[in-house]
Amino acid sequence: MREVHVRLITDEVERMCIHSNKHLSKDVVTCLEKMKDEETWPSAKDILELIIQNAETASNTHVPMCQDTGLVVVFLEVGQEVQFKGGYIEDAINEGVRRGYDKGQLRKSVVRDPLTRENTGDNTPCIIHHKIVKGDKVKLTVIPKGFGSENMSRIYMLKPSQGVQGVIESVLETVEIAGPNPCPPIVVGVGIGGTFEKAALLAKKALIRPLGSSNEDSYYAQLEETILNKVNDLGIGPQGFGGKTTALKVHIETAPTHIAGLPVAINIGCHAYRHMEVTI
Repeated sequence: MREVHVRLITDEVERMCIHSNKHLSKDVVTCLEKMKDEETWPSAKDILELIIQNAETASNTHVPMCQDTGLVVVFLEVGQEVQFKGGYIEDAINEGVRRGYDKGQLRKSVVRDPLTRENTGDNTPCIIHHKIVKGDKVKLTVIPKGFGSENMSRIYMLKPSQGVQGVIESVLETVEIAGPNPCPPIVVGVGIGGTFEKAALLAKKALIRPLGSSNEDSYYAQLEETILNKVNDLGIGPQGFGGKTTALKVHIETAPTHIAGLPVAINIGCHAYRHMEVTI
């Protein structure tokens, strides 16, 4: 067994919370620049340029690129040959979030109870998704998820007969209803299959893929392109001012499901597409 001290986990989560809120990753900047060059609507082109400048300013001045610094979602993949020492792994992750949001002077947005609304004051607890995998590594992915886009997400329990057309219509309906609210250009995570909760998790997992990557299955890679083109044909555009850049990418993740169902979940990410991963 390989021993990993939870102190390493805390340190990495702290670093990723700060860095991801202040530095837009290269894959996102590259995509924004490409879409700006291809955009023909003048207002849309100007807004994309301002979004890129905002990211540059945030990185150069070490301030958050958005006032909503998010509720932190952590995907934790642990090799079955790993043994943690020094404490409980979830406590270590939350301590990293606590330190990161304090040290980075990031807005703390988590409330202890969904109805009484008392702020916890340290942006914890975060949301943690665990997965046991082969090997002796630990992979951490951190997503500070803003709720302007999270609130626009939806789930559908389709009939199997609705098929791929039903999936496409569900995504288009979700994006059209969202309009300018999730701060487009957006990234659309789509989860297809599994159960009610599995589809939602797949949609979230789709958002942690590097921007520009395609589904490994050629059928779903083509479907990603088809839906992306249809979403951009809606004409919502950057910040809702029109144009053909409503979405930067559509990512699809799938899972086996029941013969009687076709769950589809859509999780939307805003243009401040923050995500970061590290393997220990």
